[in-house]
Order: sequence, then structure tokens, then C-alpha cells
Amino acid sequence: MFDYDDDEQAELRRREKPSLDVILDALATGGEKLLSANIFYGLSGLSPEEIDRLRPIWRGLKDERRRTLSRHIADLSESDFELDYGEFGVLVLDDDDPEVRKAAIDMLWIDNSVTLLSRLIKMAQTDQSNDVRAAAMAELGRFILLGEYEELPEREAQRAQQVAIKAWNDKAEDFHVRRRALEALANSSHDSVPNAILEAYNHPELLMKASAVFAMGRTCNTRWTDLVMTELGSSEPEIQFEAARAAGELGLSQAVRYLAALASGDDAETREVAVWSLGEIGGDKAVNRLSALAEEAEEREDDDFLELIEDALANAEMFGNLDLEFDDSDDDD
Repeated sequence: MFDYDDDEQAELRRREKPSLDVILDALATGGEKLLSANIFYGLSGLSPEEIDRLRPIWRGLKDERRRTLSRHIADLSESDFELDYGEFGVLVLDDDDPEVRKAAIDMLWIDNSVTLLSRLIKMAQTDQSNDVRAAAMAELGRFILLGEYEELPEREAQRAQQVAIKAWNDKAEDFHVRRRALEALANSSHDSVPNAILEAYNHPELLMKASAVFAMGRTCNTRWTDLVMTELGSSEPEIQFEAARAAGELGLSQAVRYLAALASGDDAETREVAVWSLGEIGGDKAVNRLSALAEEAEEREDDDFLELIEDALANAEMFGNLDLEFDDSDDDD
């Protein structure tokens, strides 16, 4: 219903932004007006004063309508960087419905403020929904990483880190909150991270192991090379997907041939992450593999996949890891 391609998104930007009155009327009356892409464009870049007018209308909508709208807006915020749902995201962060609150967290992915950090910490600790707590915990990883890059005051980053450590160490904590805590914590150089990853990797639950492999990649530490290479051949799609992503984050040039095979496989998400990782690894072999994949996609007239491959190629050629530490001489191109 709300799947707009790049041309349609460009058309949104060319249109005149609707007035707030038009937006409020569309929300209040529903029907076909609510399906107008222009309305979603109009919800971008709202001022605090406009949010005050929107608030009672939004709260009067039925739960299912708020869920649908907020989920779509979250998707748009990630696919079109010219749209700004910051003020709207703050509004729906307090929504009564947990699915809407989760969508709000996704909308605010570009907000690096200490104010949002404090909100996320509170949500991770006290929200009534474990799903929301897990989503907030995962988002804390972004702030932990900002602290590692010294783009956030150390004291603030440590607040997020301590929340993640406490959740991970609490065996009575919700399973999904714990694994998201591990994923967030992997963005830090804290001494506890390696042991936490190993504990999660040996956990009997598949999703916890998947979080461990994800965390391996986030550490950017090649100590995990052997395990990631092993899991590239996993029979479990969730594990294989995370291993493919981790291989890219770790820049594992010896993974190129395996990633190229995954990029030609049946699972769409794994194909996409394998292509991304080839772009992250770079080097001649990755470029050659991506070029071959591009030719295949062009022959199939798979334009969407071709675009992903071309983006990865550009990345591989510009920022590729040309480290020849690993001998792939038996990897025929």
C-alpha cells in the first residue's frame, strides 16, 4: 500500500508541502486522503507548535491506524534522508501502543542528542513492553559507539554502557532484552565484551547465538575471524546472515568467495548483506565478484539488486581493503 519507489519519492519532494490544516483533516477523516503520499511528506519537518496541534488528532486515531502510519513513516525516514521526522518521532515515543513506540525509536535513528539518550535509557529499563525495551536497548548501541568515537561525552556514553552491562548480567532479564544488550555492548571496548560474546555464542538458543555473531562483527576485532568463517557455512539462515554481515565489518578478504556464493543464493536478505559485505571488504577479488554479479543481475533485469551491487562496487573501489595478508591464490576469478 505504501511502497514508493525512488521516482515517487522524488516526486514527493517536488510537490508543495501541504498545509497543516490539510494534514490534520486527512488524519482526522481517514479514507483515501490518508493514503496520499503527500500527507507523509507533510508530516516531515514539523515545528513544535505544529506538533501541539497534531497531538490531539493523532491520539484520537485508532490503534491500528497509528501503527500503520508510524511504521510506514519509520520506513520512509530510513529510505529518504531528506525527510525529517524528528519532532514527529518524539511525539509518538510516548504513544500508548508499544508497536508505535518501537516505530518511533526507528524514526529517531539520526538523533544523537543526550535528551534522546536519556529517553532511551528510561525506556530500556522501565517500558511495560519487553519488545520496546529490547528495541531501546539495541538503539543504545549507537550512543555507545558515538562514545567510542569521542562524538558523545564519555559520561553519557558510559551511562548507556552501564545499562547494557546490567541487563546482560541479569540472567532473569527478558531474553530479547539481554541479547540486544549484548549487541549494544559490542560497540564498546569494555573488558567484559569478549567473554559475553563467547557465552552468547555457546547459548542453546539460536537467536542468542545469532546475536553473538552479530556482536563479533561490531567489535571490529579479527580475533573472531575463525568463528565467523565457520558460521558462513551454517545451515541456520539467521546465523549465516549475521556471519555474512560480520565478515564485511571485519574486512575478511578470505570470505570473498563464500560471500559471492551467498550473493547468488536463494535468500534475498542474505544476498543483500553478502553484496554489502563484499563492498566493505573491497580489493580486486571483491570487485571482480561484484562485477560478475552485476552482469548476472543485468541479464535478469533485476534493477533493484543491480543498484545494490553498483553501490557496493563503488564502495569497494573507493574504500576497499587492499590488505593482501591472506592468500586467496586458489580463488579463481
